[in-house]
Amino acid sequence: MKKIKDERLKLKNLKNIRVLFMIQTIGILGILGYDLVTKGLDGMTDNPLWNVFIITAIVSAYLSMNISIDHETSEKSPEKGLAISLVVTVFISIVIGILSSLGEGIPAMNGILIGGIIFICGFIPSFYVYRLRKKTMDN
Repeated sequence: MKKIKDERLKLKNLKNIRVLFMIQTIGILGILGYDLVTKGLDGMTDNPLWNVFIITAIVSAYLSMNISIDHETSEKSPEKGLAISLVVTVFISIVIGILSSLGEGIPAMNGILIGGIIFICGFIPSFYVYRLRKKTMDN
């Protein structure tokens, strides 16, 4: 099979892949929706397609971040953006951690654990965006 060198054909091929991805995602959402209606939330999340859908969404989000950073026109300070993101992430983590441990019979350790998980889930994308901005500024 020959490698495509024509730019128009490459663009058309990328558009075809985008359409296929949308059809696949709609199919996965349809199957998960059917499982939600027939088996409930636990049945839906037990389906292996749930894991495929979540992983696909995460990878798609990270790839979109890469494109968004390349498309930025203003000269933003990567350090300032990281600091703001970390302050917001810490604030949200603390609030959710406190609120989750306020219920009766729920130990404070659960609130700390949930707050820590929220912080890690917010820190990783913030640091990724920081690294992308830093790399863009260096180039």
